[in-house]
Amino acid sequence: MKLIIAIIQPSHLEDVKEALTAVEVSRLTVMDCQGFGRQKGQSETYRGHDLAVNLIRKVQLQIAVNDEFVEATIAAVLQGGRTGEAGEIGDGKVFVLPMEDCIRIRTGERGPAAI
Repeated sequence: MKLIIAIIQPSHLEDVKEALTAVEVSRLTVMDCQGFGRQKGQSETYRGHDLAVNLIRKVQLQIAVNDEFVEATIAAVLQGGRTGEAGEIGDGKVFVLPMEDCIRIRTGERGPAAI
């Protein structure tokens, strides 16, 4: 079992959800978040004053999958989250973490069956 954490642009969320549905991954958690990488923030003008905005709005997806769905899930996130064919700076990152256990609260099922 793996926990896939993807940080993407909010405008790509629907595309990623559609790509995940196409590979039969239908469970995910979505959280709003802020951060910066190579973009290093942006500048905005507010009431005539230039302000440096150091954090850029992003969306974090958490997707728990069994081992046989890992590569398909990653491919779906890359497909839906990439801007254009080659992608652009700020498209995001995907992290794949080992998941020791998963427990379904309703039934008490554990492990891959709980996902």
